[in-house]
Amino acid sequence: MADISLRALDALSAADTVACEDTRVTRKLLNAYGLNRALTAYHEHNADRMRPRLIKRMKDGESVALVSDAGTPLVSDPGYKLARAAIAEGLTVTSLPGASAPLAALVVSGLPSDRFLYAGFLPPKRAARRKALENLAGVPATLIFLESARRLAAALEDMAAILGARPAAVVRELTKLFEEARRGDLPELAAHYRSAGPPKGEIVVVAGPPDAATTEIADLDGQLAVALEHASLRDAAAMVAAATGLPRREVYARALAIGGRDRGKA
Repeated sequence: MADISLRALDALSAADTVACEDTRVTRKLLNAYGLNRALTAYHEHNADRMRPRLIKRMKDGESVALVSDAGTPLVSDPGYKLARAAIAEGLTVTSLPGASAPLAALVVSGLPSDRFLYAGFLPPKRAARRKALENLAGVPATLIFLESARRLAAALEDMAAILGARPAAVVRELTKLFEEARRGDLPELAAHYRSAGPPKGEIVVVAGPPDAATTEIADLDGQLAVALEHASLRDAAAMVAAATGLPRREVYARALAIGGRDRGKA
């Protein structure tokens, strides 16, 4: 039986309709607690059509409860669009959180939780995935990803290549019977899942934040990239060196590396 708060049960029992991803799944939940409420399917395939209808019902004074098949609604599903539309109409929106895979994974990972970024699913193709990881590499926070079992090993290999040997955790089947957490650095985890094959269940990958040196390089690269858009390599290095207080020779060497890399992409 699913874990659910008493407050959530009260909200479901009082709702005029319960909007949900799959009425069959939600019906099982309601039956488990002896609730008999009207169900309305609301998912990514019918959201644009159903959203105005649900908003009208709320404007007419009805109460609509939104649930998702797994985890907290609005995280990686179209629920946020319904909440946004309701807010725009001046309707009351409140939250009764359920299980959240990203937050649960962060807790069991043992990685810093004072600052984190939930990045959802990475692109399925390698080039786009690596580009997305490059954009995240300098973020001074723990990174949280969702990933499919089939792509897990490849995604971990790309994370190791772009993010380096950061401490990480692969957590699957969170809050369920076969919950499992495997910890190590990204190269170790990539090697394990390449050898072991795709695991079963829903997967969250948590990667620790970059160290101070990595963050400093990422910041320097960002400033140089901006400067190089409108200045010569030498002038860009001089401007960034003056702004950061770093040795001009060090900044110029980094500018050379970036300039050469960008020319290679052209």
